[in-house]
Amino acid sequence: MNTLVSLLDRLLAGSPLSVEAGVRLLQETDPGAVAEIRAAADHLRQQQVGDTVTYVVNRNLNFTNLCEQHCGFCAFRRDEGQADAYWLTEEQMLAKVTDAVRHGATEICIQGGLHPGAKENGQSLAYYVRLIEAIAGQFPDLHLHAFSPQEVQFIAREDGLGYVEVIAALRDAGVQSMPGTAAEVLVDAVRRVLCPEKIDTATWLEIVETAHRLGVPTTSTMLCGHIETPEQQMEHLRLLRELQQRNCDRGLRGITEFILLPYVGQSAPKSLRRRVGHDQPILAPVLQLTAVARLFLGAWIENHQPSWVKLGLAGATAALTWGCNDIGGTLMEEHITTMAGAQGGTCMAVADLQGAIASLGRPWQQRTTLYTPVTKALTVPSLSL
Repeated sequence: MNTLVSLLDRLLAGSPLSVEAGVRLLQETDPGAVAEIRAAADHLRQQQVGDTVTYVVNRNLNFTNLCEQHCGFCAFRRDEGQADAYWLTEEQMLAKVTDAVRHGATEICIQGGLHPGAKENGQSLAYYVRLIEAIAGQFPDLHLHAFSPQEVQFIAREDGLGYVEVIAALRDAGVQSMPGTAAEVLVDAVRRVLCPEKIDTATWLEIVETAHRLGVPTTSTMLCGHIETPEQQMEHLRLLRELQQRNCDRGLRGITEFILLPYVGQSAPKSLRRRVGHDQPILAPVLQLTAVARLFLGAWIENHQPSWVKLGLAGATAALTWGCNDIGGTLMEEHITTMAGAQGGTCMAVADLQGAIASLGRPWQQRTTLYTPVTKALTVPSLSL
């Protein structure tokens, strides 16, 4: 215990946490020691970002569930011809965006399945650009947080383009930031089990770093609580920290937040479920990883967010005492995790998020996607749909 206290004291004094020390913290099982880790992460959170807990009013727009890939944890994807396969029209998407803005949304998060049929005049990029331009044209003040690194690679592959060309075109059309999803665990040995058809670690990092260089910030994520080891969790965090350190050296905004996404497998493919052995997140190790992520990343990635969809609102509220300073978004329409069996719900009312924050005796603040305070609502245009 004395060694642990000394380590945490040095960390709070400004010494960076090493990968090896992070592994030891993740492997700690003594209740008193785990309590010390939690307290240190909570204290560091207070030092770095204060006591205010932020949230964003946003809506997910998952425009299609048709997908060519077969990830081991995904219950969302469908093949052409399946009864519940869908592809939203432009009119349907604009109607959903309009409804979101009427409910106070400042952000639309746009992601979808990977389908070669997503083309405009024979080009994939043209389809995605048109989608963004249609929304941005009607809602110029709405933040469009769109397309994962996997989607960027898909567009580039389909059209024979470079990542710079794809990201620049999406940015110029109206994309203002990118989700750092499709990261899963940034260890290829794990990815070959979870998502063998997805981009590898080096490609994910290359696309994200390219986006940062082009002035497009991203979030960062980790899919945790399945087959990965503490060493692999820390390798993932190391790669994110080193990427953000390079951003800081270049004066770039880079990664805006880190989000832990615990594995939910209740309705996911059976092969991975059998290896994992549980269908719902186990809260204790998720919280311990939450704390270690704050201790390891906090000096470089200040904003940390739990997933209320995966943990439930009570679990996400608990994470606010383990190093998190943001409780996420309203989402309004969450499908991907819910279809895998998550029990947290598909939508969260602002009052419920505020109530969860207030239950801890901490103040709340609505924020933008890029973590500035929201001062006014967006105007809803008159649309003929």
